[in-house]
Amino acid sequence: MEEGAEDLRQRKKQNCTETDKMAPDERNKENPNLGRSPKYVLFQRFAKLFFGCVAAITSGMMYAVYLSTYHERKFWFSSRQELEREITFQGDSAIYYSFYKELLKAPSFERGVYELTHNNKTVSLRTINAVQQMTLYPELIASVLYQASGSEEVIEPVYFYIGIVFGLQGIYMAALFVTSWVMSGTWLAGMLTVAWFIINRTDTTRIDHSIPLRENWALPYFACQVAALTGYLKNNINSSAERFCYLLVSASTYTFMMMWEYSHYLLFVQAVSLVLLDSFALVQTDKVHEVYKIYLFSLFLGYLLQFENPALLVSPLLSLVAALMLSKCLQVNMKKGTFISRMLKIMYFYLVFTITVTMNFLLKTFVPHKENEHVLKFLEVKFGLNTTKNFTVNWLLCQESLQTPSQDFFLRLTQSSLLPFYILVLIICLSSVTQVIFRRIGGEPLKEKVTLDDGRIGERPEIAYHVIHTILMGCLAMMLEGMKYLWTPYMCMLAAFGVCSPELWMTLFKWLRLRAVHPILLALILSMAVPSIIGFSLWKEYFPRIMTELSELQEFYDSDTVELMMWVKRQAPVAAVFAGSPQLMGMIKLCTGWMVTSLPLYDDVDLLQRNENVYQIYSKRSAEDIYKILTSYKATYLIIEDSICNEVGSVKGCRVKDLLDIANGHVVCDEGDSYAYSKYGRFCHEIKMNYSPYVNYFTRVYWNRSYFVYKINTVISFQS
Repeated sequence: MEEGAEDLRQRKKQNCTETDKMAPDERNKENPNLGRSPKYVLFQRFAKLFFGCVAAITSGMMYAVYLSTYHERKFWFSSRQELEREITFQGDSAIYYSFYKELLKAPSFERGVYELTHNNKTVSLRTINAVQQMTLYPELIASVLYQASGSEEVIEPVYFYIGIVFGLQGIYMAALFVTSWVMSGTWLAGMLTVAWFIINRTDTTRIDHSIPLRENWALPYFACQVAALTGYLKNNINSSAERFCYLLVSASTYTFMMMWEYSHYLLFVQAVSLVLLDSFALVQTDKVHEVYKIYLFSLFLGYLLQFENPALLVSPLLSLVAALMLSKCLQVNMKKGTFISRMLKIMYFYLVFTITVTMNFLLKTFVPHKENEHVLKFLEVKFGLNTTKNFTVNWLLCQESLQTPSQDFFLRLTQSSLLPFYILVLIICLSSVTQVIFRRIGGEPLKEKVTLDDGRIGERPEIAYHVIHTILMGCLAMMLEGMKYLWTPYMCMLAAFGVCSPELWMTLFKWLRLRAVHPILLALILSMAVPSIIGFSLWKEYFPRIMTELSELQEFYDSDTVELMMWVKRQAPVAAVFAGSPQLMGMIKLCTGWMVTSLPLYDDVDLLQRNENVYQIYSKRSAEDIYKILTSYKATYLIIEDSICNEVGSVKGCRVKDLLDIANGHVVCDEGDSYAYSKYGRFCHEIKMNYSPYVNYFTRVYWNRSYFVYKINTVISFQS
C-alpha cells in the first residue's frame, strides 16, 4: 500500500511538473502578447490604431474627392453659368437649395430664419413653417458656416453647399470602414468595405442623382452612430472607450434625428433589433437601456427644437421605448433558464407589444397631428389588402423606389461578388447566434470573453446586433426598392467583416470538425488570403472602369429648360403664380424665385391634393374645369410639359395621364383591355389647337420644343 501511494504521489508530481511546463506555451498560444514587454504591446496597439485611422481618413477623403470629380465631369459644373448649375438640382432637391439661397440673401441670419418659419412666398395661399415641414436644418447649418467662415470671397455658395455634402459622404465612408474594422479586428475589412461600396454605388447611394436629399445629409450621422454602437456593445471594452462610444452614440443619434424627417422610423428598426438582442440575453441589459434613454432624450430634444413637431410624439419609436422602460422589471426575472422564465419571456413580448400599440393609439388620439391616410392606403394596396382608384396612392405605387427590387439589382450585387459573400457570412453568423440563443434558453450564462479557439462568433453581442439589424433591413428592402440604399451599405460592411474575421472561419471549422490542418492557423491564413484575392479581382475588373468614368466628359445641358427659366425671369411679373407639374415648380422656385401652386413634397396632405388637382391639366377635363381649379389657387400662368402630355411609359398604367383617367373614371374595360373615354379631349392636347373655348380662358405667351406657357385670362368671354 505504501509503495502504491508513493508511486501515485510520484505520478501526480510528474503530471504537475508537465502541466507547469505546458501552461506557459498554451497561454502564449492563446494570447501572443503574454511574455512580451508592456512597451512592445503598447507600441503594437498604437501602430495598429494609427495606421487604421489613417486608412479610414484617407478612404473617406478619397471618396469625397472621387464624388467631386465625377460630379464635375458629369455636369461640367465649373464652366456653367449660375442658372445652368441650378437646373442640375431637380425635383425636391431644387426646393432645398432654393431655401439655402434665400438664407444667404437675407439681411441677417435671424431674419432669414423668421422668413422661413413664416414663409408665404413659396406656395400660393399658404403660409408654411418651411424649417419644420421640409427639415431645413442642413441648410441652416450650411448658411451659418458659409457666412461665419468668411467664405463669401473665397468660394461660391453652390460649391460650398455641395462640398459639405461630399465631405459628409467621406465621413459616411470612414464610419463604414471603422465599423467593419471594429468587428473584424483588421482594417483590411475596412478597405474591402470601401471597395464594394464604390463598385456598387448605383445601389448604395443616391448622391449621383440628387445631392441635397435629406438622406445624403443624415445617413453619415447614422453610420457614425452604428459604428459607435458597435464599439459600445462589445464586452471587452475599457471604461474610457465605452464612455467615448456612449457620447458619440448620443450626439450622432440626435443629429441624425434633426437631419431627416424619417429618421425615427429607421431608429425604430434599430430599437427592435436591440429589443430582440436583450430579450435573448445576448447583451448586457444595462447597456441596452442606456441606448433607450438616448432615444428618449433625442426625441424630447428634437420635439422642442423642431417647433414641437407632433410627428415625434406619435412615432412608433417613442411608444416602443416607453413600453420597454415600463416592462423592465419583468425582463429582469426572465433570464434564468427555467420553465417559468420561458413563460415570462412569452408574456414579456406580449406585454411590450400590447403597451406599444396601446400607447401609440392613445398618443395619436390625444396629440393633434396630420394623419397621413395616403400612407395607410398605400400599404393596404401594396400588400394586396385593398384596391383603389386614388391618383396619389396609384402614383406612389408606380414610383420605382416603392416597388419591389428588380432582378438587375441582385444581378449587379452578384457580379461584384458582394451578394454571395454576404449570404455566406450571414448564414454562418445567424447559425452561430441561433446556437447561442438556445444555450441562453437552456440557462447557460453570457460569456464575458470569447477567444479565437472557442469558435463562437455568435457570442459577441455586437455581431448578434448586426445580424438581427441586417435581416430586418433586408426584409424592408425586399418590399421597397428605395430601402436598398440603407441595406446595401450594410451588406458591404458585414460581408467585408466576415471574410476578414478569423473568428468566422474558426466557427465554420468547429462545425466541420477540421482535423487535417490546425484550424486556428488555417483561419488566420484565410482571413488574409480571401479578402486579398477578392480585392485583387475587384481591382483588376473595376478599377479601369472607374478611371474611365472619371476621365470621360459627359454632357448635361437642357437648353429648353434654360430658355424657359430665362423667359420667366425676364417677362413674368413679380406677382406671377405658376402652375404645372410639382417637379417643374421646384425648379421654377429655385431658378426664378416666383411663387408656385405646388411643390414636389409627399408628406403633406394639402400639397398632395394640390398636386393631384394641378395634374388635371393632363386629364380629359373641360377647359372650364381646369380654369376653375387653377384660379382657385390664384395661378396666373400655366406650363404644359410635352414630355408628360405625350409620355410613352414603359409600365402600362403608370403614366400620369393613365392614372388621371383611372381616378376620373375615364377608363372603359373591354375584354381585358382598357380604353380612355371622355366627351372632352385631353386638355394638354386640345389647348395647343388654339380654338374656343380654350382661347377664352388661356393665352399662349411662350413655347419651345418642351414647354408651352399660357397666361390664365382674368376677363373671360364664356362662349362655346
